[in-house]
Amino acid sequence: MSDDDKPGLIGQIKDKLIRSKERTAAEGRHLTGKADLRHANRLPPGQHLVEKWPVLDLGVQPDIALDKWRLRIEGAVENPVTLTFDEFMALPQVHEVSDIHCVTTWSRYDNNWDGVSSRTIVDLVKPTAEARHVIFHSYDGYTTNIKLEVFNEPDVLIAHSWEGARLTREHGGPVRAIVPQWYFWKSAKWIRRIEFSPVDKPGFWEERGYHNEADPWTEQRYS
Repeated sequence: MSDDDKPGLIGQIKDKLIRSKERTAAEGRHLTGKADLRHANRLPPGQHLVEKWPVLDLGVQPDIALDKWRLRIEGAVENPVTLTFDEFMALPQVHEVSDIHCVTTWSRYDNNWDGVSSRTIVDLVKPTAEARHVIFHSYDGYTTNIKLEVFNEPDVLIAHSWEGARLTREHGGPVRAIVPQWYFWKSAKWIRRIEFSPVDKPGFWEERGYHNEADPWTEQRYS
């Protein structure tokens, strides 16, 4: 049995955590009803600023050695690839500065990221004409979905570093997605696979009451 065929770590997560998040979505907590359609304010409605970067996860933090880490990029593409960490680091690197907006209402400004642009990945694997969505698969069993046009935005990247240092395990290292224009649950940690798909595949939280799109300025917190 390959590593990808083995059961994920989702089964180790305490049900209490999941039930709490599902209740939050069902009750529509934190919604203000004050959409900022023009992005007139840097801080989206219902958010508050923090200085430290809170650690949020599903109760499991995979520990992946760099020599064991692999990133599969496949699906509706002409050139599927599997990258080692050294091969990932050999791709063109970018530096981006962006804000974090978490659905739990905290935001953090001016985060410095280093990694590989999503556009470099698109150029590498060449999505087919049928590709419409991108699904992130993580080492803890987590998944989340975005549209291909969102993935192809210029500020989206697959990051290995934050504030000049390698991403720590608790923040999703070795490598995580950064999708700055959406709530941060779309920026999956511990990435192991990027799937280009003709059809949408709602992920872990999308199947548990969270919005499929996740635009902070229109408060797309819940479905």
